[in-house]
Amino acid sequence: MTDSTELKKLTAENDAHFDVLIVGAGISGIGAAYHLKEQSPNKSFLVLEGLESFGGTWHMHTYPGIRSDSDLYTFGYRFKPWIGAPIASADEILGYMGEVIEENDLNKHIRYQHHISSANWSNKDQCWTLEGIRKDTGEAVRFTANFLWMCQGYYEHAKGYTPDWPGMDSFKGEIIHPQTWPDDLNYKDKNVLVIGSGATAATVVPAIAADTKHVTILQRSPTYFIPGLNENPLADQLRLLKIDEKWIHEISRRQILHDQDEFTHRAMSEPEVVKEELLEGVRAFLGDDYDIEKHFTPTYRPWRQRIAFVPNGDIFEGINSGKASVVTDEIERFTEDGILLKSGKTQEADIIVTATGFNLSVLGGINFSIDDKPVDFADTVTYRGMMFTGVPNMVWVFGYFRASWTLRVDLVADFVCRLVNEMDKKKVTSVRPELRPEDKDMTISSWIDPENFNPGYLMRSMHLMPKRGDKPEWQHTQDYWLEKEELPKIDLDDAAFVYE
Repeated sequence: MTDSTELKKLTAENDAHFDVLIVGAGISGIGAAYHLKEQSPNKSFLVLEGLESFGGTWHMHTYPGIRSDSDLYTFGYRFKPWIGAPIASADEILGYMGEVIEENDLNKHIRYQHHISSANWSNKDQCWTLEGIRKDTGEAVRFTANFLWMCQGYYEHAKGYTPDWPGMDSFKGEIIHPQTWPDDLNYKDKNVLVIGSGATAATVVPAIAADTKHVTILQRSPTYFIPGLNENPLADQLRLLKIDEKWIHEISRRQILHDQDEFTHRAMSEPEVVKEELLEGVRAFLGDDYDIEKHFTPTYRPWRQRIAFVPNGDIFEGINSGKASVVTDEIERFTEDGILLKSGKTQEADIIVTATGFNLSVLGGINFSIDDKPVDFADTVTYRGMMFTGVPNMVWVFGYFRASWTLRVDLVADFVCRLVNEMDKKKVTSVRPELRPEDKDMTISSWIDPENFNPGYLMRSMHLMPKRGDKPEWQHTQDYWLEKEELPKIDLDDAAFVYE
């Protein structure tokens, strides 16, 4: 075990060894650090973060109104009660994460502004070597570790995805992506055009509508939304009864997860009924005279893409007020004054916001190698969306699409801690997943079935992702309600695990 004196010495150096290196200090990395400290207290560890502070998405994204698109009773950690409205702002989420760090003395385990560029596993030395730079000083850094825990997220932080539309250079106004929103952007009394129909557009539009001359959502196709009050009646009632917050947190989580499970199954078994229920929720705000069919009726069944909760129906209230509007059309080209649509209409704008998604980043864009030979993760098969065939001592946290990301952070953390503790018992130094004899002839396909879930960012970059098999062990099922039962029961003596 590394005592506090030794840890202080190690964390003051740029070349140090740890039992576990955690890459990323966002919602996944901070959760990983907590669980490792609690469940594997004999392990020395360090969290490496490229940004200047913790928070990941919630630190990086600063566009107006940024908030969660899922409830904080499940997006929050299971070990830390959430006290507040279910949909939270970025500042509220950062405050919550900051409390986790402070309450558990995690800050001494985190190094900020450390950009990692390469990671090499040595079979001879049985360890990982990570190299990169300190962005604040420019000096080279190098760390070694027995185990690597990738918690860096799944998209490029530095640049969002914007299609290359014809004529973009001719537009005389400003074109910005929400992911890199300028601090000094002046949209007061301006005509703002927001391209996109997802949660980001639904967040930005109501946040800026009151200050703009007018804000228009331009979408190629509609998205499903769930409007509702930003409150949890059950949690509020339990607080009136003076119930302990830990109980409130757990009871509220269970109620929400029960309802989500039921909704998800209904979306599969009776999609037309669920579709009509979702549209009725929009109709309740916009009325029968609004063209719901054109602007808010997607062509796909519910839950084939993520559904965003709209607190208090704020985007619909913006439309009702006349400060916001929706145009459903496709872009022909940009012009000096705005955008020419394929319908022949022109949409004028002073500012164009491209809320068009992000670029997938497989394992943070780090150059991985084994014995100095490059690893192409697209050539590997995933073990339950966490590990990759042939890659030793590494786990990646990739959350859920239909449930809160953090639910899987907790589950994966339990698995990792159990695995590293088991390795100590077995007196082994490495473990990697490999296909078993009975898996050799199974069907291998893309990371996820596009008929099940097909957001644009994933479809654009599926060729970069690891493959999946047709057995539960070799895929990321995206089913929290199944995994919460299966992951704790993983047999660490299964032939899928090769120990050395």
